[in-house]
Amino acid sequence: MDDFLTSFRVTSSGLSAQRLRLNIIAENLANAQTTRTAEGGPYRRKDPVFSSKPFDEMLSREQRAATTGVAVERIQVDERPPRMQYDPSHPDANAEGYVAMPNVDPVAEMVNMMAASRAYESNVTVLNASKAMAMKALEIGR
Repeated sequence: MDDFLTSFRVTSSGLSAQRLRLNIIAENLANAQTTRTAEGGPYRRKDPVFSSKPFDEMLSREQRAATTGVAVERIQVDERPPRMQYDPSHPDANAEGYVAMPNVDPVAEMVNMMAASRAYESNVTVLNASKAMAMKALEIGR
């Protein structure tokens, strides 16, 4: 039964990571036109950086369960320069009439959203399969 719990932990870490990824994508899309932030300047696109938690055969069973899955290492801010758009009537336009717009590409964000959604669905499928196998194992024990 412990192996099933490990499977559930790994899958739940994947679900959490993809949910965070979807939240960040939603934030990027929501701020695609934000030209003024508290830090100054236009909104800067964000990206989660994931890392795997290693599975080491030398660890005890309890230690393996705690160190297996996906971890969010950090939220990285995209350092590419803002996109300059000519709009002299905009309140944030510079002397030449250009406005610094966020470095968010809505099409790329939608592609990322679809990928994150598929990864989330895959994790749900694995969770359901693990749950079904655990239930069958319990039925055998009756």
